[in-house]
Amino acid sequence: MSDAVDYIVVGAGSAGCVLANPLTASGEHSVCLLEAGPPDRSPWIHIPIGYGKTMFHKVVNWGYYTDPDPNMLGRRIYWPRGRTLGGSSAINGLIYIRGQRRDYDAWAAAGNPGWGWDDCLPYFRKLENNDLGPGDTRGTEGPLNATSIKTPHPLVEGLIGAAKALGVPQVQDFNTGEQDGVGYYQLTTRNGRRCSTAVAYLRPAQGRANLRIETDAHAMAVLFEGSRAVGVRYRQGGQVRTLRARREVLLCAGALQSPQLLQLSGVGPAALLRPFGIRVVRDLPGVGENLQDHLQIRLIYETRQPITTNDQLRTLHGRVGMGLQWLLFRGGPLAVGINQGGLFCRVDPASASPDTQFHFATLSADMAGGKVHPFSGCTYSVCQLRPSSRGAVRLRSADPFEAPSMQPNYLSTELDRRMTVAAVKYARRLAATEPLAGLMKREFRPGPEVHSDDEILHFCREYGATIFHPSGTAKMGPRSDPLAVVDERLRVHGVDGLRVVDCSIMPTLVSGNTNVPVVMLAERAADFILQDLQAARRRAQAQPQAERPPQKQAA
Repeated sequence: MSDAVDYIVVGAGSAGCVLANPLTASGEHSVCLLEAGPPDRSPWIHIPIGYGKTMFHKVVNWGYYTDPDPNMLGRRIYWPRGRTLGGSSAINGLIYIRGQRRDYDAWAAAGNPGWGWDDCLPYFRKLENNDLGPGDTRGTEGPLNATSIKTPHPLVEGLIGAAKALGVPQVQDFNTGEQDGVGYYQLTTRNGRRCSTAVAYLRPAQGRANLRIETDAHAMAVLFEGSRAVGVRYRQGGQVRTLRARREVLLCAGALQSPQLLQLSGVGPAALLRPFGIRVVRDLPGVGENLQDHLQIRLIYETRQPITTNDQLRTLHGRVGMGLQWLLFRGGPLAVGINQGGLFCRVDPASASPDTQFHFATLSADMAGGKVHPFSGCTYSVCQLRPSSRGAVRLRSADPFEAPSMQPNYLSTELDRRMTVAAVKYARRLAATEPLAGLMKREFRPGPEVHSDDEILHFCREYGATIFHPSGTAKMGPRSDPLAVVDERLRVHGVDGLRVVDCSIMPTLVSGNTNVPVVMLAERAADFILQDLQAARRRAQAQPQAERPPQKQAA
């Protein structure tokens, strides 16, 4: 087994699995994909509703907790993250969302040329196989499936009717760049099974001789010679190993572990690193800063009729029926997950575009992945799309196996507090609007005793949770930005041979779920890497013969 490859990809998640495919497609370049977790063999990964089982899984989920958040009554909030081939795309809620045109145009306006919506759209089209058919904004020939929910559900139909009564249009496609609307989400499923990036991108590539996949391989540090990244140290099977990268190291470990790895490797705020005895390779104050996440607030209602997934899950007959539907036809509730109904709306009339997202679930539980309630229930999960609160990810020690400090600072700005309270009020208004109102029996949580803005805000602090979109901790931006970590081609500022390719690089959080945007940016990163390699070769060929280093003679 060679101890050197052209490219080392750290993290086989939503980005890493994508990179592994195009970088090995020509057969010219060797790639090693390092994944800390095991192969994605758990059956719960592949059954769409199974993310309820993987939410607290001890093997395929990192199972992180934040630091106590002073804005959330000092609570430590559970942050699940994928730890297997496919990463979080193997355990997420499968929602297929790109975000809004304005998200990407804002990235470009912040000093990241080539990242506007019109620049990203060809890659969104390239990556997807959308069952709505081809269109100006849709693709049908990509590896990642965007699958529509074909079977109507009475609760989602009620949601659609109520939202339309409030002036929200019904839509089939939330991914045109303009999100206003209500309807059924599309899912990353294929023939009733989860279509993770491991399924979509890695499976077709894993037989290539130039692709090496190492599982249970926990990266400990990026290795440097001077200011150039030259390899990775990792632990596998109780042994510490070293792998060299002839060309580049590509960090795809996610918004929590990519900044942690950078910091462990000497790239980050010098004032943070030196007390841990870490040699500073590059003082980059922005590494680990700018943390953003979508905070979900779950309103739970009891319904008048036993038409919820709660009802199916509570009885043996119901569970057997769901299982048979999936086993025989790859259909039924097991094939579509939980959050079927989507709504993008404006709870602030001054907003130029939708500012709030609903994930409407046909079941209810105290938390995502928790035990369902003993009544017929549904969940209105609301989140502010573009929060202004910022947190940080920072080392606790120089131990690469200790989770870093994660402080989200949810609801730390007046804007976020105001928007979150407004979203709860909008959800209540929606639930009280026909035809949805006729299906609702009572508000279980927060309950009718919670009235005032202060009471609603307290409820949000007490029950608010992540909707699993931490981002921004190695932000993309020009060198003039003191918090920028990577440039517009995702190269880490001030060092050579190192890129970050995951949610970390988002300057600001996209308006919606983050999986598909990460697939897009990984597709772009693969092009950047191959283009930059060709450009370097052209420069080398153009170099005058006298300036070239002497060539070794063949034996």
